[in-house]
Amino acid sequence: MQKELKVTWIQTDLIWEDPKQNRANFTRHIESLSEATDLIILPEMFSSGFTMNADRVAETMQGETVHWMKAMAAKFNAAIMGSLVIFDDGKFYNRLVFVEPTGKITYYNKRHAFTLVGEEKTYSAGSDKVIVNYKGWKICPLVCYDLRFPVWARNTEDYDVLIYVANWPKPRISAWDTLLKARAIENMSYCIGVNRVGIDGVNSAYSGHSAAYDVLGNLMSPITPNQEQVKTVTLEKRHIEAYRNKFKFLNDRDAFSIT
Repeated sequence: MQKELKVTWIQTDLIWEDPKQNRANFTRHIESLSEATDLIILPEMFSSGFTMNADRVAETMQGETVHWMKAMAAKFNAAIMGSLVIFDDGKFYNRLVFVEPTGKITYYNKRHAFTLVGEEKTYSAGSDKVIVNYKGWKICPLVCYDLRFPVWARNTEDYDVLIYVANWPKPRISAWDTLLKARAIENMSYCIGVNRVGIDGVNSAYSGHSAAYDVLGNLMSPITPNQEQVKTVTLEKRHIEAYRNKFKFLNDRDAFSIT
């Protein structure tokens, strides 16, 4: 079991519906890292931006972007995660893919479709919550709009880290800030949110605000709005254990099932 986990996020602009160029840009960012890390987090739909034109950018799990993720994870000895448009068994998914240095892949299909822009008309919703076990850490990966639904994120698995990847628009960024902090507090886990910056192909603006919060909801580093950022934070098991043992709030959580 690894007592510390170094986590790096890449907050950047995305080139609209251009997976090749986006992969090249993320390669440049990753190659610029000055220290080793355990996990690299990319935004939602990092290869294309948040598009409803799934047929233009969709790939399979054997496609170029997943192949790139495997190559980068192996080269830098770090897991890499982010969501992209995947076509699987006749359906399109907004799928978060978690690739370990060994090549092992775990994936999560976004549960909550963003109906405000008709995401449910293009992408099939996921049905399963996923916990990734990596280097002795239990990680719960979720995607963007999932952040608004606390029941789906409820820490019934005693996970250590809750991670959201997003294309969260600038006009509603205060909700992003507030809900990330709330998810950390109510689940007594680290909570990390990685968002993009820039303007996409349908003129939606994004201001970043990628952040990490500890189990008490304390911000772990300054928020950087409206510009690219590559940031590494160190998570500590002893921090989780100390406060869960002291306060034991999770012992009082409600039992429930989701259908």
